[in-house]
Amino acid sequence: MSGNRNHFSLQSLRLLRTRVLWFLRNYNSIRFNSTLFQDVHGPPVYNTDGLATSNNADFISEPRFAHAYELAKKTKPWPGFTLMWRVYTCCWFAELASGLEGDFVECGVNTGAYARAIIDYTDFESLNKTFHLLDTYSGLDERFVSETEKASGILGYTYRNTYDEVVKTFRGFRVNIVKGAIPETLGKCRPELVCYLSVDMNNTLPEISALEYFWPKIVKKGIVLLDDYGFPGHEEQKKAFDTFAKKYKETIFSMPTGQGLIIKRS
Repeated sequence: MSGNRNHFSLQSLRLLRTRVLWFLRNYNSIRFNSTLFQDVHGPPVYNTDGLATSNNADFISEPRFAHAYELAKKTKPWPGFTLMWRVYTCCWFAELASGLEGDFVECGVNTGAYARAIIDYTDFESLNKTFHLLDTYSGLDERFVSETEKASGILGYTYRNTYDEVVKTFRGFRVNIVKGAIPETLGKCRPELVCYLSVDMNNTLPEISALEYFWPKIVKKGIVLLDDYGFPGHEEQKKAFDTFAKKYKETIFSMPTGQGLIIKRS
């Protein structure tokens, strides 16, 4: 037991050090009318994945979502996987899209956590759609990472080879697993129409390439979720997304989860 207590103490000290360093680095940029310096409405009910709030989060224990989330968690994307609000966002908008024509597409799959939750939450097998899953299944392809992105540290993300895991996870489902780096593999994915597109590859060139490729296929009111839109260290992606949206006369809804949302207007 003493070993566990010492481990907990070290973890607590590391967490405190991280928070103090963050505060010192960012103090001058904090707006003093921000919620950081205002009372919250009550005890925090959610505090993970860069989002802390006292607002209602009952969806976490709602049986249908809780079951879908457990299936996502079982794919073991990484230790301490706690993306309930982000996964819920994916599930909710996927269900909204499920009534439209077209297939689902996910660019950036890793272990398939998002897709596995969505398949369960939407009863995907009843939809007569195909879920296209595109990824290297081994992390970023450095050829497509810009020098600016390298400087931001995104090559420090750790990945494992997940292809065999994904094949096993989605065996028996109506999926199309495409292995390889985008943009090189886009031609292997040819849905006639798309109603839901998730983009989560952590760097700009593959993500914009995927958006440009699938955009003409996305139906009116189709959903596009940008997983990295608001995250620190991904500013180059955000600029590219904003330029893309302006080009097509669309707007991106910025969420406190860090995600961005486009609902195609026409």
